[in-house]
Amino acid sequence: MDNILIVGTGALATLFAARLAQAGHPITMLGTWKEGLAALRERGVRLIDVDGNQHQFEVQAMDDPRECAGARYALVLVKAWQTERVAEQLKECLAADGLAVTLQNGLGNRETLARRLGLSRVALGITTTGATLLGPGLVRAGGEGIISIERNQKLGPIEAALKSANFNLDLVEDAQSLVWGKLVVNAAINPLTALLRVPNGKLLESTPAREMMRALASEVAQVAKAEKIRLPFPDPVAAAEEVALKTAANHSSMLQDVLRGAPTEIDAICGAVVQAAQKHNIEPFANWTCWQLVK
Repeated sequence: MDNILIVGTGALATLFAARLAQAGHPITMLGTWKEGLAALRERGVRLIDVDGNQHQFEVQAMDDPRECAGARYALVLVKAWQTERVAEQLKECLAADGLAVTLQNGLGNRETLARRLGLSRVALGITTTGATLLGPGLVRAGGEGIISIERNQKLGPIEAALKSANFNLDLVEDAQSLVWGKLVVNAAINPLTALLRVPNGKLLESTPAREMMRALASEVAQVAKAEKIRLPFPDPVAAAEEVALKTAANHSSMLQDVLRGAPTEIDAICGAVVQAAQKHNIEPFANWTCWQLVK
């Protein structure tokens, strides 16, 4: 297997780097966070597993895309607001026959990457795998989710690598349905946890918060229907509440961002819902409100 390029140094990027390195794959991480890169160079990538055991693996860490020129496989695991920058970086380092797989939250990431790389060099996917960044280069594994990637003739080696790292991988014909399905859940949970500073499960214990969750999920489903997107579940409210229950102790990625003073993905989640709704004369008040409050 060729060297795998992990774009990002946050929670999921660190988790994927650790598990792929543990499976014996050479890993290069490309990022801009100076403290994160320094820690990765000095101590490698460190993973605390679900049993509390810490593991450490050597990776290459760099901030200059020219240093990883010719990369054939890249996993894009940065925040949605960073995708434009990453597209420019990958334009410099992704091989002509390479493939960049986006596993990001929100809408528009594939399109942003494809504008710079060409659609044939971009694969769309999502992941429900959880992780919490405890410090630079140090991640704690969360819930074992699923990685769903749209079928692509170039996927073979990266598919094998992910499976060798014991990720639950599912190849699908149409990832857009799953992207919108995850958008329903993200919109219903993430902004409220960020605003209220609570873990996911606490939303179910508050009647006003639960009602707002329902409104957020229902609005996204309404916009998805207008966009002719078939969601992967029949009841968007039940789907969001089920995830909140299963991940009750988790701090959403948006809450983690807010607590450390980092930019959030609100534009690519609630903001994207509002913008898509405008094309259909839909007024998603709950999503608009959360978009403005979190911004």
